[in-house]
Amino acid sequence: MSENHDKYDENLENQEETNLNTETENAANVTEQPSAEDLLAEEKDRYIRLYAEFENYKKRTAKEKMEFFQFANQDMMISMLGVLDDFERAIKNISENGDEFTLQGVELIYQKFKSKLGEKGLKVMEVKAGDDFNVDLHEAITQIPSPSPELKGKIVDVIETGYTLYDKVIRFAKVVTGN
Repeated sequence: MSENHDKYDENLENQEETNLNTETENAANVTEQPSAEDLLAEEKDRYIRLYAEFENYKKRTAKEKMEFFQFANQDMMISMLGVLDDFERAIKNISENGDEFTLQGVELIYQKFKSKLGEKGLKVMEVKAGDDFNVDLHEAITQIPSPSPELKGKIVDVIETGYTLYDKVIRFAKVVTGN
């Protein structure tokens, strides 16, 4: 009987140990389950992040749309630069020949055409001899020995006028530099 009693005690201890382990696991499960406040905070954080991401998307697409409209006519503007160059050559030729009446008419048309392009964002780059050479704005056609030491590495002559469209270079000024 003592043997049965020992087995009974052993079974009782095992059962108590199992109950204790189960209670510990249940307690661990309770702490693993997030509370309603934690779930609410987590969802609120996800909502705020999603809202911020959407706002950034709206700003980015609005900016892209604005840039698209600004530069949509860039190809047309580039093609019109040749016409501007022709006007400048015609004005120079007419002024050399001395036909004052024709010169005034051509200059009037030229100024009107230039102002209309200016309204659409086209600007002439102001480049003159003696300016520093800037790779971002100028294209060096050739280098010549500088006529004076102060023109070394600077612009000696401007061959073709440069233009910008809303501060973006669409044609570099073609220049001759001194070396």
